[in-house]
Amino acid sequence: MKKDSKIYIAGHRGLVGSAIVRQLQKSGYSNLLLRTREELELLDTAAVKAFFETERPEYVFLAAARVGGILANNTMPADFIRENLIVQTNVLHQAHESGVKKLLFLGSSCIYPKMAPQPIKEEYLMSGPLEETNSAYAIAKIAGIEMCQAYRRQYGSNFISIMPTNLYGPNDNFSPERAHVLPALLRRFHEANLSKASSVQVWGTGAPKREFLHVDDLGSAAVFLMERYDEPDIINVGTGEDVSIKELAELIRMTVGYEGDIVWDSSKPDGTPRKLLDVSKLHSLGWQHAIALPDGLKNTYEWYKANIESARG
Repeated sequence: MKKDSKIYIAGHRGLVGSAIVRQLQKSGYSNLLLRTREELELLDTAAVKAFFETERPEYVFLAAARVGGILANNTMPADFIRENLIVQTNVLHQAHESGVKKLLFLGSSCIYPKMAPQPIKEEYLMSGPLEETNSAYAIAKIAGIEMCQAYRRQYGSNFISIMPTNLYGPNDNFSPERAHVLPALLRRFHEANLSKASSVQVWGTGAPKREFLHVDDLGSAAVFLMERYDEPDIINVGTGEDVSIKELAELIRMTVGYEGDIVWDSSKPDGTPRKLLDVSKLHSLGWQHAIALPDGLKNTYEWYKANIESARG
């Protein structure tokens, strides 16, 4: 990409999209195409077609998606699979039709089998059953990966797919109904601190292990790969390190300064036992994460307190 290349970031106000915008601006890219959902509804096929025909972006970061935690995925699977399939289809096809030079598709580590060997290598994709609670979302993302590879095979489109691990940071969704585990816990401990509650209840046993990547590191990796990676195969993006949910809860309690008890509700689902990505492929290209989890939590908590009304979801 040249510094004045026309770059469209789909979903630029979300957790991932906003981080990509920050990284592009930091790297000196100045010609960014940004559209809110009110300005461009990506579920509207005709609107997406008109946008690409008019604007003719040279590069596209497809970060727009319907996302959520266990509760949202479990209760609204039809919304998750339908909306993601439509958005992906609209953007990928119009990127091809308008002659986009390169597109980066954002997948997710939840596409891998529930019981995949750890750490998870890229080749483990579709080697076993998915986690039941988010299979609809995962199947939509797998379809997006397949579409990128299919357009590459049939038309020679330079569409790449990256698989980030669990993300967190500024502009995350802190809604109780839709948040992933980290922002959900951050909000819960913050509110318990304010109300002086004696305890905080957390779903599951605390035993599952998760890998967490600050979204600004993801933004850095996305721009790095857009500049340097042109292969059809998916590539993992993460830290290569994980913590148990119990350890995460303790870290968040310390970050917030909450002194009450943590009560584990083992009647609620744990989800996948462990989900750690093998990031050796990305490391071999010369990229590594820069933000440690304790520092990232402090940064995210400060952002949440400063934006508490808009962050509530």
